[in-house]
Formats: sequence, structure tokens, C-alpha cells
Amino acid sequence: MKIRTFLRLSLHTQLLPILESGEETLVGGQAVMEGVMMRAPHSYAVAVRKANGRIVMEESAIPRVSEKYPIFRFPLLRGIGTLGQAMWLGMRALSFSAGAALDESTAESTAESAAGEASEQTPQHIPGWMLAVNVAISLLFFVFLYKFVPLFLATQVGRHVPGLNGRLAINLVDGLLRILIFIGFLSLLALMKDMRRVFEYHGAEHKVVFNFESGQPVTVANAQKFVTWHPRCGTSFLLVVLVLAMLIYALVPVDGFTAKLVSRIALMPLIVGVSYELIRLAAKRRRGLLHTLTAPGLWLQRITTKPPSDEQTAVAIDALNGAMALEKAQGGELVIA
Repeated sequence: MKIRTFLRLSLHTQLLPILESGEETLVGGQAVMEGVMMRAPHSYAVAVRKANGRIVMEESAIPRVSEKYPIFRFPLLRGIGTLGQAMWLGMRALSFSAGAALDESTAESTAESAAGEASEQTPQHIPGWMLAVNVAISLLFFVFLYKFVPLFLATQVGRHVPGLNGRLAINLVDGLLRILIFIGFLSLLALMKDMRRVFEYHGAEHKVVFNFESGQPVTVANAQKFVTWHPRCGTSFLLVVLVLAMLIYALVPVDGFTAKLVSRIALMPLIVGVSYELIRLAAKRRRGLLHTLTAPGLWLQRITTKPPSDEQTAVAIDALNGAMALEKAQGGELVIA
């Protein structure tokens, strides 16, 4: 069971940028294993439903990254800082939810009398070494799947197809292949039972955020009225990253496979920063060029979000209530953009 949990954790780590949403001044969240993490500007809460139906939670105060490090208040840099903190919080939430899964497997292996007691304990975070190994594997997989593979295939196409061997043509083929790999990977994950449940919790997170932003009382019934796709979702963000990367890479004056691969990795912070600014502006607009740019990401969320059950939506509401109660206790004021 521990191996299965580790494999689930690895898949979740790959999905971190896809599942997370929000920014410093807004409510946002992320789906985790059988639960949802919600965050406010200065607060964090994750709620996970265990197999016995009980919801366990973890809450913590967190500083805004721009308050702790003022350099991240500037355009471009704020996107890097915000995404970095979101990834850190996402791993923390995943660690908690994976700990709950490990608790369940431990309870199953104990005597029946002890199993009930074990299932009522607050989950512990998984060991640091397991997280470190998981993150290292995930990063290598990301570089291999989204950097090495499409560039290698595009280079081979350029060698064997006349007219597609120029710098611009190879970069465009590389970009298109990267987007196809991304969509194909998500589509395969959506076929897996465990990942479909994650996408359902992802939908619950979006519905509850929409409910909160509407000003209506946050209830299961009200949340279920909203759609599951949200403009600040990481899925939309990553698709903008992929499209923008295709354009920027085509302008980089380097040739040779190794030089192109290194430049793609080195330019990721810049691309992330620009993409964040575009998503940030698009979230405030309902029409125009920026809205059109993010529209494909909203369509793609039909894969990464699924209609949640009332029970899953209730978990997302518990996470939001936990974050907002802690935010209020700190005297924080939430700005809805």
C-alpha cells in the first residue's frame, strides 16, 4: 500500500501546477488526495476525508511571499514568487493528504479493535526523504517529457522532412508536440479512477471559490450551481505557458540540440513570469484579446475538472472555512478582484 501511495503522490506532484489556482490577494486552492487545500492571503487550510467518512484538517498562518521578500512585488518576479509559494504549499498539502492515506493502510493492517482508534488519529506528514525523492523524480520526468522528447522529435522531423529543417519550423513543431503531449498526458490520467477523483475534488474547489466570489452564502447547494472551470486555474496557466514558450523559443538565436535544450530550461522563469501577468489580467476581463488567449485553458479544464459529489464539495467548503476563519483571526481583509 505504501508503494501505491508513493505512486499516487508522484502523479499528484506532476499535476501540482495544473491543480493549483489563486494568487496572493485572492482565495485559491488545490485538489489533493481525497481532499482540498484552500488558501487566503495569510492563511492555509487543507481538509481530507478519510475512508471512515471523518474529515481531518490542517491549518496554518502563512505570510504573503511579497511581504516576506519585497522583490516579489514587481511584475514578472511576482509570478515566480507566487508560483513558488503555491508549489510549496501544494507539496505541504499533498504530504498531509498522503499521510492520511498511509494512516488508512496502517489501520487496515492492525487488529480490528486498534484499527478504529488508528483511523481517528490526526494524519502525519509523510517522511521528508519520500517527498525529496518524489520531487526529484517529478522534475526529471517533467524535463524529459516536456523538454527533451518534443525537441528530439522535432529535430528528427527537421532532418527527414524538407522544408521543416529551419530554426523557426523546428521550434514550432517542438511547441505543437509539447502541447499535444500535455493534452494527451492529461487525457490518459483522466481515465484512471484515482485521478478522476482528484479531478472531481478539483471541480469542487473551483465551485466553492466561485461561490465565495459571488458573495452568496457558501453552501453545498449554492456551490453546485457554478461551473467547474475557473480563469485562475493552473490548467489555464500552463496552457498559456506552453503557447508563450513556443513563441519565445522561436526567437532564441541558438542552433544545436543541446543548446536549444539548455535555453528552454533557462528561460522557464521568464516565461512563467510573463504568463502569470497575462493570466492575472485575463482574470479581470470577460472579453477581448486576453480573454481569448485564456479561453483554450478553460476548455481544457473539461479534462482536469469533473462534477463533484455533494460530499466532495463539503470537504472543499470545510477547507475554505478553515482558511477564512484563520484569516479573520489574524485581522486580514480579503480583496475580491
